[in-house]
Amino acid sequence: QVQLVESGGGLVQPGGSLRLSCAASGFTFSRHAMSWYRQAPGKERALVASITGNFGITNYADSVKGRFTISRDNGKNTVSLQMNSLRPEDTAVYYCNAQGRYIIWGQGTQVTVSS
Repeated sequence: QVQLVESGGGLVQPGGSLRLSCAASGFTFSRHAMSWYRQAPGKERALVASITGNFGITNYADSVKGRFTISRDNGKNTVSLQMNSLRPEDTAVYYCNAQGRYIIWGQGTQVTVSS
C-alpha cells in the first residue's frame, strides 16, 4: 500500500522547536523527491521545503529559510522537518508529499504556535 504517515505535530510556544517526521511505504522512496507543504486556515496549500531523491538537494520557502531544515533517510524511508524559532504565522496543517512515479500526500499533522 502506497502511503505517507506524518507525526510530530503539536502545540509550541513562539520561539520553540518541533520536529515533524514522515514515514513512507509501498514505493521506491529514494526515487521520489520529498516535500513538506503547509496549509493555514483560509489559505492555499504552499510549499515549505523539498529534497531530491538520491542527491538530497534542498529548497526552502523564503519564509522558513534559516529556521527549518528538511532531511531524509533513504535507508529508513523517512523524511523529517526540523522547525526552529517557530512563529505564530507558522501555524498550519503540515503535509508530507512524494513526487516521482507516484504523487502521494500524507494525511497532515497540525502545528500550532501560540503562547
